Amino acid sequence: MRADRLVSLVLLLRQRGRLTADTLARELEVSTRTVLRDIEALSAAGVPVYAERGRNGGFALLPGFRTELTGLNHDEALALLTAGSGRGEQVFGLGPALASAMRKVTDALPESHRASASDAARRFLVEPETDLLSRRPVPEEVPGTTMIEIRRAVLAGHQLRIHYAATDQAPLWRTVDPIGLVTVRDRSYLLATRSGADRTYRLSRVLAAEELPEPARRPHQVDLDRVWQERCAQFLSSDHIAVLVRVAPERREELLSTAVAVRAAAPDPDGRLRLEVTYQDLRHAEWALWQLGTDAEVVAPGTLRSSLRDRAAAIASLYGDAS
Repeated sequence: MRADRLVSLVLLLRQRGRLTADTLARELEVSTRTVLRDIEALSAAGVPVYAERGRNGGFALLPGFRTELTGLNHDEALALLTAGSGRGEQVFGLGPALASAMRKVTDALPESHRASASDAARRFLVEPETDLLSRRPVPEEVPGTTMIEIRRAVLAGHQLRIHYAATDQAPLWRTVDPIGLVTVRDRSYLLATRSGADRTYRLSRVLAAEELPEPARRPHQVDLDRVWQERCAQFLSSDHIAVLVRVAPERREELLSTAVAVRAAAPDPDGRLRLEVTYQDLRHAEWALWQLGTDAEVVAPGTLRSSLRDRAAAIASLYGDAS
């Protein structure tokens, strides 16, 4: 791991010029003391890195220095492949590996193309924190050590032991056979089997994980997209209720925070959003949508419209007497 960090340090100095120890520490996610030790190791190995004192000082490489340090390691290649299919830099614990890989890719470009490629990258923005309608939900956090163990087990095809906190239950240790990892709308899931039965685990509820040496009982080939679709269909068909609702844009996140799942979303001509969401049952849906008052209108099913109408009528009758 230190060798990868030394490579990243050299590439940072090559691509960005003079940098302070504090800046390098933030980029490499290590302490300033570690950076200083790495600088000493590079100097001892013959890399021409030098320090400049003063207010605008820092560390830099001698002009024109170049070395072939662009080989990708396993995690960096995995990070690039994952990022190419979505927002991989924010999931599965691959952010630092992706940053290191992109530095190597940039350094591998011919000098004449490097500046234009960097400028082109700044012209694209993928999945920002805010959109035109509302603020995005905050992605769920998974401890780095836990994510590493899960990822290793999935890729190596080994069994996995997880300490999992299911909803309204005390955390329990479970041994599972991992199939794959999926991220959807800032939530990440582990698809697995347990004693031969399909299981889906939300990663934010995994408190600890341990890769086991025993091989996982799973097919050698997997169509993860098909497996995910089957899991979703099974989940949505088990005592859940699908609701079509029109909601004011400013209440969108509040609505989504109470739903079990979101299946579709589209704008209406009057500025409202038309969402197809899933709730646990009719009672859950009635409670959640009542909180939004007139900012949400249920389009279907009719049973939910009727129950909300009856509740509103009962409230109106109770408070109808102005005296």
